[in-house]
Amino acid sequence: MTKVSSTTSDPRRPAGPVPAAVPAPAPGSAPATGSAPAAGSAPATGSTPAALSLTERRKAETRMEIARAAARLFVRQGLRATRAEDIAQAAGVAPRTFYRYFATKEEAVAPLYAAGAHLWAEAVRDAPAELSPPEALDHATRHMLTPGTEVSAASWEWTRALIRLAGTSPALRKVWAEVCHTSECPLAQVLAVRVARGDDNVAARLVASHRLRFPAAVAVAAVRVAVERWAADEQPGNAGRSPLDVALRHLETLHGFPWETLTETAG
Repeated sequence: MTKVSSTTSDPRRPAGPVPAAVPAPAPGSAPATGSAPAAGSAPATGSTPAALSLTERRKAETRMEIARAAARLFVRQGLRATRAEDIAQAAGVAPRTFYRYFATKEEAVAPLYAAGAHLWAEAVRDAPAELSPPEALDHATRHMLTPGTEVSAASWEWTRALIRLAGTSPALRKVWAEVCHTSECPLAQVLAVRVARGDDNVAARLVASHRLRFPAAVAVAAVRVAVERWAADEQPGNAGRSPLDVALRHLETLHGFPWETLTETAG
């Protein structure tokens, strides 16, 4: 049974490829294994998504409450010792309600993984307009991975614990991997808007061409590997460090990507 110290405080913010209360996850997009929308679900044209109905908001809140209950139990008593029924009871819902949202207990933390990716994509979208795509990625990553800005100290500990757990369970690792993969498409949509410099038609053509899926996948992998390395690091001197420096080093790869050629073929 894998346990993480029970002194870790509540996962009030999610953990995706980027921590947020990843801090998570997840970081808008198609649902991952029954999770809430993952990173960057905003349309490629940059328009504002329609507001959720009251019923949809309540469902999303229930889904996240179940996810937080699952995270608390996984961290405090271990993954193997936790049943779906235990999670349902801790979340204050019936077991049948749990299974309406999630097929397995491992999938219950997908919304937490996905929320971080979602916040990261939003940070890329909201970066200063004058920044190039790789500069916007760096800017958003600094915002998300600098302790004390977007993510609290308690959230960092929950992020470390949840990502560490993913390394010990094939089922949980599958959920983590699916959330990371799912976050690539929405990030590509956000990057398309920035590459197109406000031209909705060009942005739509870029998304349809799938040419931005590669740099989006590279960006997600760059941050994911940095976060996984940080979560696995148990050296005492590194306890208070974040994965920021490693993530930025990985993202340097995209500064050499031929972004300027994308609009030539999509225009």
